[in-house]
Amino acid sequence: MRFPAVCPQCQREVQVEFADSAVHDVTCPHCRARFCVFVRKQKFEVLFDLGTRALMDGYAREAVASFAAALERFFEFYVRSFALERAALQGQTDFGGAADTLESTWRHVASQSERQVGMMALAYLLREGREPDFLTAKALGADFRNRVIHRGYLPRREEVDTYAARVFALIDRLLGELGTGAAHAELAQERHFAAHLAALPDGTTAVFEEHPGMFRARRFAGVSPLGTKNLPGQSARASAPAKTAAPMNDAQAFQKALTERGPLLKGLRK
Repeated sequence: MRFPAVCPQCQREVQVEFADSAVHDVTCPHCRARFCVFVRKQKFEVLFDLGTRALMDGYAREAVASFAAALERFFEFYVRSFALERAALQGQTDFGGAADTLESTWRHVASQSERQVGMMALAYLLREGREPDFLTAKALGADFRNRVIHRGYLPRREEVDTYAARVFALIDRLLGELGTGAAHAELAQERHFAAHLAALPDGTTAVFEEHPGMFRARRFAGVSPLGTKNLPGQSARASAPAKTAAPMNDAQAFQKALTERGPLLKGLRK
């Protein structure tokens, strides 16, 4: 999949293929200028947006694969956010050292999805102090995912809509619980960008882009996750939302986000 970028030299549009690292070294096909595009977006966000694009284009099975991968990579994002946040709370001032230790530790589970889920379960327990009730096979839609990805099942559009809404609601909820804790993993990405930036050849222009997507736009717009909670000591009557602001179910929230972000996602190209 590709996204449009503008050459800083000739100002013409260039289609850039998504890179796993979020760093894209580009040579303009029009004027041959060299530039580097840094996309401030986490991998789970890119994968979910690609799944949404596939769903909008009618590729239901491909959409399921992208949504499933997005959830797995979000669990990694959560674990990284928690580990770096905990290091900061414990007074570790060497962020680079903490990030490097986390990276070397993650290598032990990088190719083992079940162990990654185990790390997610422990991270959630330690951070929130309660059982991760969302890690059951039913809550994750694991049977549907496995039928599609491993058994070649061809899903109906409504089945994919339901699965996408489930994944969307879970990520949205956990992002809301993470709050500012997510900034620690995002800082690690900026550190990665800085290392690549320092190694760019002379004459290469650096371009930093913020791509709004299904989650990022909601986070920076201050949109709360699904539902609301009363603050301690706050009466239910005082905090009760108006009827028009009642919490949405998973499907409604996903469709609302799809309506809001759909036009931007159409800019993605295969």
